[in-house]
Amino acid sequence: MKQPFEKIVTQHGPTVLRVCRAVLGPQDAEDAWSETFLSALRAYPDLAEDANVEAWLVTIAHRRALDVHRAARRAPLPVGELPERPAAPDRPAEDGGLWAAVRLLSPKQRQAVAYHHVVGLPYAEVARILGGTVEAARRAAADGIRTLRKNYPQNAGEGEAP
Repeated sequence: MKQPFEKIVTQHGPTVLRVCRAVLGPQDAEDAWSETFLSALRAYPDLAEDANVEAWLVTIAHRRALDVHRAARRAPLPVGELPERPAAPDRPAEDGGLWAAVRLLSPKQRQAVAYHHVVGLPYAEVARILGGTVEAARRAAADGIRTLRKNYPQNAGEGEAP
């Protein structure tokens, strides 16, 4: 017997939000999370009872993320006047630079890292979501982690001799 949908949201909501943040960034994550669960609510009655609910939700979140990326590419960027130099941020990043390091990843690396290392999906499931082979998913995640280790300032100096 299927769990009530409310329990699904409670159980998997935080994981889906972490995936949305990792793939889209903090600005678009909450909207993508909401759209993911609205889509899931509509499709939940047809979901097989033995389905991997977490992987199913990550697949829906992946598709919502693709929609957000496509919409962002088509959206015009209104500007009145271009500044001579880029403005400095009003406040320092609260995440210690993690999001800046994540933005340096390619979209496939970011998704592979989020789906495998944040959610804990096996590489076979990550490959199915991304539409590639298991080896390609494993490579994208490994390359992403290597890039994060190189660029995330919190890890600067880690592993170096004192």
